[in-house]
Amino acid sequence: MTVKTLSVALLASLLLTGCGQIDPNSPLGQRKALFKQMLHTSEDLGGMLRGRLPFDEARFASGAVELEQLSLKPWQHFPQVKEADKSNAKDEVWQRQERFQQLARELESSTLALAEVSRNKPLDPARLAAPVKKVEDACEACHREFRDF
Repeated sequence: MTVKTLSVALLASLLLTGCGQIDPNSPLGQRKALFKQMLHTSEDLGGMLRGRLPFDEARFASGAVELEQLSLKPWQHFPQVKEADKSNAKDEVWQRQERFQQLARELESSTLALAEVSRNKPLDPARLAAPVKKVEDACEACHREFRDF
């Protein structure tokens, strides 16, 4: 390949990479970032309980508190009307706000319960399994109803 052909191919790749990016300051960008943080944190907690990661009491406790704090934040980034950007949220989020808010409160409640249990040292992984499962179930319930896969 010639240098000119390589340059054109590289430029085209760079331009296509920029297409479809989400503005990180948009409501969609804000909530996607928060949900990604929540996913990463909850995967670490579940990983510690399921043996994929070594159990670290301090890391688990701080992760539980972080997850509880994160669970309060994404809801403010759902505007009254669905934005035109590509979102994984179904239209039902905006059509069934009462149910959506109910599921959001259930997630907040389950993460709060997990954070509270995680304050009682020493931590027993067996005692943490049920609260982690409630958090996972709360996430899954909302995804089943309101996320477009």
